[in-house]
Amino acid sequence: MVRAVKELPQDLDTDLVIRAERHLVDAAAEHDAKTLRILGRRLLEVVAPELADQHEADLLEKEEAKAAQAMRLTMTDDGHGKTHARFTLPTVQAAMLKKMLLAIAAPKHQAATHGAGVERRPGPERMGRAFAELIERISAKDLPKVGGRDATIVIHIDLDVLTGRLEKAGVLDTGERISPSQVRRLACTARILPVVLNGKSEVLDVGRAKRFFTKAQLTALGIRDGGCRTEGCDWPPWLCHGHHWQRWADDGDTDLANGGLLCPRHHARAHDPTDETTREANGKVSFHRRE
Repeated sequence: MVRAVKELPQDLDTDLVIRAERHLVDAAAEHDAKTLRILGRRLLEVVAPELADQHEADLLEKEEAKAAQAMRLTMTDDGHGKTHARFTLPTVQAAMLKKMLLAIAAPKHQAATHGAGVERRPGPERMGRAFAELIERISAKDLPKVGGRDATIVIHIDLDVLTGRLEKAGVLDTGERISPSQVRRLACTARILPVVLNGKSEVLDVGRAKRFFTKAQLTALGIRDGGCRTEGCDWPPWLCHGHHWQRWADDGDTDLANGGLLCPRHHARAHDPTDETTREANGKVSFHRRE
């Protein structure tokens, strides 16, 4: 009640403020605290309706600005196959997310997907499953590019694993390991790229036909290099750039033999005339200032 009165316009007539206080006191006899908070937001509609719309708009703009500054997301892998997350979202985006999750967790969708007999009310477990399904449904083409590629998870697997003849863990390009059964499920249902022997062929060497590395080439470089080729750098492949060891402007080909991954910082050093790039015997590179 006190908060609701404080949120009234500072220049509001004293008599109107007194009317607002009395209105809330009378309402408190019949309503709980939650309902009182709602009524408190509508005080001006009772005592000064001509000011209510503008006042509400001003309050909402202030709240939205604070909410935008308060957005947070933390994710922690517990090392046992689970990641725990906490987030803070503005009300609008939270409402959008909730509506998406409820649509997936709805009884009709669940019955169509898993058969009859599911619980009618979406509990925390169903909402969690809906969140996971929503993530798998997002198409990489709808996401921003990362290092010149779609933000698509790449799984390194043997062909025998994909066909079920061998039980061996799959490795994501983000470093996590998943079970063979999960690999086969994702290969059938999700927006992932399984890298397997004898899979669908894509041209990886384009010579002088193109200046920039293709998505297929960048994926192949990511698998081969595992990240930035610079000695001591641990940047992952999906955040790296494709670099020509012999510059394209100097007749260097756009192919795997002449390409390697470098993080943005080391890619800039590779093109800095004051730096000298040395390719080591172990496949790594190092940079030194020219004397």
